[in-house]
Amino acid sequence: MADQIPADDPFPRAWLRVGDVDMAYVDVGEGAPIVFLHGNPTSSYLWRNVLPHVRHLGRCIAPDLIGMGESDKLPDPGPGTYSFATHAAYLEQFLDRVGVSGPVTLVLHDWGSGLGFNWAERHRDRVRGIAFTEAIVTPLTWEDWPVGARKVFQLMRGPDGEAAVLDKNVFVERILPASVARGLSSEAHDRYRTPFLERDSRWPTLEWPRQLPIEGEPAAVVEVVERYGAWLATSYVPKLFIDADPGSILVGRQREVVRSWPALTEVTVPGSHFVLEDSPDEIGRALAGWIPTLPRS
Repeated sequence: MADQIPADDPFPRAWLRVGDVDMAYVDVGEGAPIVFLHGNPTSSYLWRNVLPHVRHLGRCIAPDLIGMGESDKLPDPGPGTYSFATHAAYLEQFLDRVGVSGPVTLVLHDWGSGLGFNWAERHRDRVRGIAFTEAIVTPLTWEDWPVGARKVFQLMRGPDGEAAVLDKNVFVERILPASVARGLSSEAHDRYRTPFLERDSRWPTLEWPRQLPIEGEPAAVVEVVERYGAWLATSYVPKLFIDADPGSILVGRQREVVRSWPALTEVTVPGSHFVLEDSPDEIGRALAGWIPTLPRS
């Protein structure tokens, strides 16, 4: 296999009480906040090789979403426990409690994009810039979804989803490593696997595919994505589109949607969906060149 990204992670985690649980996060650097949001089934560990490129440019904060990474799990999980709305509410409280105030730069991947775009749309006067890759930018149809992944995502959204994800841990064991073009090291795979060793701990990894706004469902998430998509299409907040080549979900029609947005800078890096594992240094250098160009207020 080609050279693999080392799994070394030099950044200690802190913990912050949010409601009735503790959320883990990385907090390095000083200055204007730069918030890094991961998706499914990853954690703040996803940013370990990007942060060294930008930690001198501001206060870099990378939380583990609730139920993921080293953050606490929610009690008595089941269908709907880890909904988009629940994640958004915990993230909102976390950012307030950790002391994030404008101007904020957001760096987003996967479901972290949905949460980050949603937060930005609701706090427009606090956003300095938004960088994103493999993001959820518009409601989808199955025709938009990658052909090779369509069957398993349809399975996860149906009645057999619990057997596939909770019993077999399909998202962590199959989808994650298959979506890293240059191969996922065993050390990194173990780090991503650790939060989901027990059956009930895997509910976040099942709920996220069920929250995808596909064919009009779930309606509440479709509404959120439509709202922030309309804002991004007209807002002149600076945007950095990190286009993964060949990528996975931000391709085709979605890619053209993004390219119509104002104040957009685009860079291309090699990688599949988990492009932060494929090209962290290229992404880090792109961010290090873009962030200093952003307005101070």
